[in-house]
Amino acid sequence: MRAVDALMECLKAEGVDVVFGYPGGANLPTYDAFHDAGIRHILVRHEAGGGHAAEGYAKATGRVGVALGTSGPGATNLVTPICDAMMDSVPVVFITGQVRTELLGTDGFQEADTIGITMPIVKHSTMIQHPYELPRAIHEAFHIARTGRPGPVVIDIPTDLSRADIPYEPITDIHLPGYQPTTEGNQKQIRLAAKALANAKRPVLYVGGGSVAATEELFELATSDRLPVTCTLMGLGAFPGNHPQSLGMLGMHGTRTANYAMDEADLIVAIGARFDDRITGKLSEFAPRAKFVHIDIDPAEISKNVPAHIPIVGDTRNILPRLTAEYRALGADPGRLEEWWHRISGWQERYPLSYEDSTDSEIKPQYMVQALYEATGGDAIVCSDVGQHQMWTAQHYSFARPRRWINSGGLGTMGFGLPAAMGAKVGRPDDTVIALVGDGSVQMNIQELATCSQEQIAVKVFIMNNGYLGMVRQWQELFWDRRYSHVDMGQYPDFVKLAEAYGATGLRLTDKHTLVDDMRAAIATDGPVIVDVRVTPEENVFPMIPAGEAARDMVG
Repeated sequence: MRAVDALMECLKAEGVDVVFGYPGGANLPTYDAFHDAGIRHILVRHEAGGGHAAEGYAKATGRVGVALGTSGPGATNLVTPICDAMMDSVPVVFITGQVRTELLGTDGFQEADTIGITMPIVKHSTMIQHPYELPRAIHEAFHIARTGRPGPVVIDIPTDLSRADIPYEPITDIHLPGYQPTTEGNQKQIRLAAKALANAKRPVLYVGGGSVAATEELFELATSDRLPVTCTLMGLGAFPGNHPQSLGMLGMHGTRTANYAMDEADLIVAIGARFDDRITGKLSEFAPRAKFVHIDIDPAEISKNVPAHIPIVGDTRNILPRLTAEYRALGADPGRLEEWWHRISGWQERYPLSYEDSTDSEIKPQYMVQALYEATGGDAIVCSDVGQHQMWTAQHYSFARPRRWINSGGLGTMGFGLPAAMGAKVGRPDDTVIALVGDGSVQMNIQELATCSQEQIAVKVFIMNNGYLGMVRQWQELFWDRRYSHVDMGQYPDFVKLAEAYGATGLRLTDKHTLVDDMRAAIATDGPVIVDVRVTPEENVFPMIPAGEAARDMVG
């Protein structure tokens, strides 16, 4: 069969039920193969939208997402989703077309060095050199993407090789001698971590995105004693946000309780987290009293930013049950934590997440998030873009389960939310999927409304419309003497008319007194819905650790 037909067989063997893509000259043979393959293909309106949709699908389902693009600009339009997937450890296979082999290196039409361009931002990449290589390369790509620390893999296929006939045999043996991720964790190190936890008087479990796949195991560890838990932006939902042991999110816009607890902790157990700058603030003053246990499947993360006293390399799903068993066997005195919880409770009472609500019908952005939580009953997959709305959602929408909060963390990609919600809804069609986005960021991939309408992907898009690039405006207000420079978005476009032009339902909400009921009605409306929610123009996200400062120096 043709190599591209073998590609389709490989995708089906990997359990792929949907791909997101955009055709072009160099991947025309692949699109011809889709005609008879029986795999759902969703035609996006921009390759970046397809890449982010594949990420949203992967984050919502835990399966590998697939995105396709043609050569040249098709591939370069995928660079941002590829980098985003790398930063947030999202398993996505990106398949790109390439010019004919005879044209490689000649600056042929729509030629770009896709492998060279993406090399720093992939877990693995390869260009097919011979058509016989294609089936094995596809299966290896899926294996690499989903195992170890998940991440993006790029397969670049010259168009002439994709059309060649090959003898296809199903591939069932994937063994890569140079790729053997450590998954089990060292038992001696686990025992040392349990002893450290049993001796700690001020412990904190610091939970990142690497724990989302191990929520039951994490819950068992945390509740084996009264251990305080704080989650990163990417870890929200790994531990129930409404649980009494949850301190909320930590970091730049986290709760004072979580950040103060980290600052005074004597032991921090980092689980699937990487000590990035949004968490640590001023690195030299981060958690100065603490010893660190660092559990991560990627050895490159261990001691990268913060030296680990007890490093454990492996899969959290394998390590946490053994750590829990070792800890329970030690019979630690739960009374040692009473003073610590008294201190934590004092912070919670003194520094709750709060804001000054309006006295009229004006909608404060924090209230908008709380109203959405009430309207959904907390039972929705929520996808966000990047900015103030993202932080307010993380603060005020309590995530009780994993894979319900989908956003761009490490790369901070505006334009992520709408296509990611599209992908999440395709992967989880029976769930309510909300895109809570800003009026600035939503316009970066607004064209995917056409995809939602054509494919009847019923995402509900709530735009927190303050007429500004809010987070940039906030920084200009606080740190640049209110010298507002090119952050005023006005009220363009008219999102209701735009929604209708794209074949979606458009609504505008301006009254907080009816907001919850209006949101419920929007969610109950068939098909894709765009809701323009007008909120207070100049509201700031607090509390906040100023960039480069220590957690104890939070403001607001």
